[in-house]
Amino acid sequence: MASWDDILTVRDKEVFSKSGYGKRAGFGQRPAVLVIDVNYNFVGDKPEPILDSIKRFRNSCGAEGWEGVHRIGELLAECRKKHLPTFYTTGHDDRTNAVAFGRWQAKNSRSTEDMTDTWDKGNDIVDEIAPRGGDIVVRKQKPSAFFGTPLMSMLNDVHADSVLVTGTTTSGCVLASSTRFPTI
Repeated sequence: MASWDDILTVRDKEVFSKSGYGKRAGFGQRPAVLVIDVNYNFVGDKPEPILDSIKRFRNSCGAEGWEGVHRIGELLAECRKKHLPTFYTTGHDDRTNAVAFGRWQAKNSRSTEDMTDTWDKGNDIVDEIAPRGGDIVVRKQKPSAFFGTPLMSMLNDVHADSVLVTGTTTSGCVLASSTRFPTI
């Protein structure tokens, strides 16, 4: 059963079926893994209710983010058994210039916190799923993993023909990276 089956009408399901949709696409011959922004800024530093977590990390997903971290850990364990190339993204560490933060800073009344020493850990990928030897970390300044980064050329270098995309900020950076995905 697909995750959307309970929201489609009987007629919609019939239309999709008769149109030929519903076939599994598979993973390609050389998939790569892309872990988007699973850092302390977006999950906090421990599993706790979101209203507590955002006191220290204003963009934290709280306990729900940590549930995602555990699931991503399971995915990574399976992918590492298959020796899939793994890429992580996280924010750029340049705090010397407000322009480096782009429009994100202008939209948030707490953005000056990003300029302090207390946020030094924020862009670190959480220890529970931290990159290992051979994994690549791509630093970015915009929501999409591809905008202004060398990620596309890196995926080409490993001959990736498909990408397993995961992260904990689905409505933000995961969406921006997945919907503006260049052709591999």
